[in-house]
Amino acid sequence: MTRLSQLSRSLHGSVAIVTGAASGMGRAAAHLLADEGVRVVVADLGAARVAAVADEISAVHGADAALGVECDVASHDQLKALVAQTLEWAGHLAIVVNNAGVSMINSAFQPEDEFEANWAQTIDINLTAHARLIRLTVPHLVESGAGRIVNIASTEALVTTAGLAAYAASKAGVVGLTKSFAVELGRTGVTVNCICPGPIVTGMTSGIEAAAKEKYARRRVPLRRYGAPEEVAHMTLNLCLPASSFVNGAIIPVDGGMSIRHT
Repeated sequence: MTRLSQLSRSLHGSVAIVTGAASGMGRAAAHLLADEGVRVVVADLGAARVAAVADEISAVHGADAALGVECDVASHDQLKALVAQTLEWAGHLAIVVNNAGVSMINSAFQPEDEFEANWAQTIDINLTAHARLIRLTVPHLVESGAGRIVNIASTEALVTTAGLAAYAASKAGVVGLTKSFAVELGRTGVTVNCICPGPIVTGMTSGIEAAAKEKYARRRVPLRRYGAPEEVAHMTLNLCLPASSFVNGAIIPVDGGMSIRHT
């Protein structure tokens, strides 16, 4: 029987860079992409952490399925090295997932030195690194013929929490960056989209007590629970599919409905 659908959902043989891939949503995205036949570059801080995730993927999909690269995304030189190592390993690149991020206290009432340091580090990692990696990879994404960029922002770009000024500003910046690059790169066939995860069970939320998470979810999330990293990763995967070729500049909350709840 002939298929009724015409667009491909296969990513087999593609190559992806995933930053912040040693844990949480990045690790889930790396695993899921590998499950779909993508060769994945696992990039993050900590050689042992990076190697552990790459080894997990290779144990299931073969030795050539994953490459671990230790990378501080705040360093322009290390981002350049990341791209160079990717191309040396795979020869091409089709997908970039900008997932690395930090959350630091940044308050109007903070001591000046602490505010300045936390602001600069947060913006460097959460926003500037996204822009740099996109610029470094654009020629290769264009060459692939179906390049995909997925930026991971946060619902803090849409609704926000007191004391997280730099985090909220950086994530709102990711939304703006996504829109600008989506318009600029659209003519090349490269799509740029953004996911805004809400409350997700990750290392970043691990310090919140279980009872507090449960109370928050009951009050603020229509689905009445925190999400799992893989639930965000499946949206990342969907945006990378060849069939998603007309999705460009989208800002997609994955938050159980949190950001639309008024009361």
